[in-house]
Order: sequence, then structure tokens, then C-alpha cells
Amino acid sequence: MDACDTMFDVKNLACSRGNKPLFEGVSFSLNAGQALHLEGDNGVGKTSLLRILCGLSPADAGEVRWQGQAVQADPSAFRSALFYLGHNLSLKEELSALENLQADAAVAGRTLTPEQALVALARMGLRGREHLPLRVMSQGQKRRTALARLLASQAPLWVLDEPFVALDAKAVDGLRMVLASHVAQGGMVLFTSHQPITLQRADGSALDVQSYRLQSVQPQTPQRAPQKVQT
Repeated sequence: MDACDTMFDVKNLACSRGNKPLFEGVSFSLNAGQALHLEGDNGVGKTSLLRILCGLSPADAGEVRWQGQAVQADPSAFRSALFYLGHNLSLKEELSALENLQADAAVAGRTLTPEQALVALARMGLRGREHLPLRVMSQGQKRRTALARLLASQAPLWVLDEPFVALDAKAVDGLRMVLASHVAQGGMVLFTSHQPITLQRADGSALDVQSYRLQSVQPQTPQRAPQKVQT
């Protein structure tokens, strides 16, 4: 496939923290109807990579392209095509779950009726809690509220950092169905997870999930200078 046909293309990204290199030479691509599981040990730089992919942090080297052009060429178009969920859930504690979804849609310039927001919250297991302020919710309920925004999102590209954290088994299954539905409808999902994740279509058939393992830069062993031999 030609590069110009690729929806989301990552080429030779490198990143360092301070004077310590985290990773280099990171390259992969995503097209409509594909999902990619980003794997890697703790501290290897997965979150740093996701922030670079979303334009929130600069890379030391390499390029991220959306629909054939660098994301910096039209950042507003890329942001409108992207839904990013990081460790910071970007929720307002004083607002209810319903109000958070409505506020998020308003900021993004999307139309979201109260009925649509209630359906999204119910699908994420929050029926009966829609009007509770976030400050009285558990961490798992807050994460479900943040994930309910996926159901209201019109973005084709979802980038999710550990979306299954703090979810019980029922919520994990529900999220897997949401991700599978998005991919089956031609969307793209890039996510990190410490556990193997399988996605299935509504008919039960498996969706192919690509895997990319992020490797840390191996420090080079300094060569010892030759010792002078006394004669």
C-alpha cells in the first residue's frame, strides 16, 4: 500500500527524557477498520509515544502523518479526527456524568442530545448514576464516564492509554464490544494494555488486532581504552 493511501502513518519516531533516550525508529500504520495494541514494559515510553502521536508533545525525530500529510500541516483537521483518552480523564468533578458528556461535546463543536448522552452512559453501565457529581463516584465509574464519550464521538481515530484500567470484568467486556464495533464500522483504534485483548464482531467472529511492541533504546557498553603494557 502506498503511503498516500495510509490513513495514519508513523515513521521513525524517536523520543528522549532528559538526556536518556526512550525509544527510536518507531514506525507503523493504521487504516480504516484496523486496531493496534501497543505493548511494552513499564517505563519504556508508551504514554510519551501516544502524546507525540496526538500532537501533545514533540518528537526528537520522525514524523506522524494523517491522510498523507504531516499532522502539523493542518492540526485542526487532525484534532477533529482524533479522540484521545490518557491517564488524565479530563472530567470536571463538580459536574454530573451527563453534564460532563454534554460539556465535552460542546467544546468539540458536536451535537449531543441528552437522550444520546443517557444512552451512552447506560451502555457503559452507569444507568441510575447519570446525574451524580463525579466527586462522589468511584474511580471505575469515573473511567466509565470518560469512556462513554467514545460512544458520542464522531472521530475515526481513537487513541486510548490503558482504557481497561480500573474496570470490572463486565465493563471490560462492554468496552471490548464498543471498540470492536468502531473498528467494524471502519474506525481505527490504537490502545495500550498490560493484558491481552481480543475484539469480536457482533456475529462472534474475531477482529484482527495488530500488535506493536515498543522497545527501549539499549545503552551502549562503553569500550575500555587499551591499557599500556609496562615493559
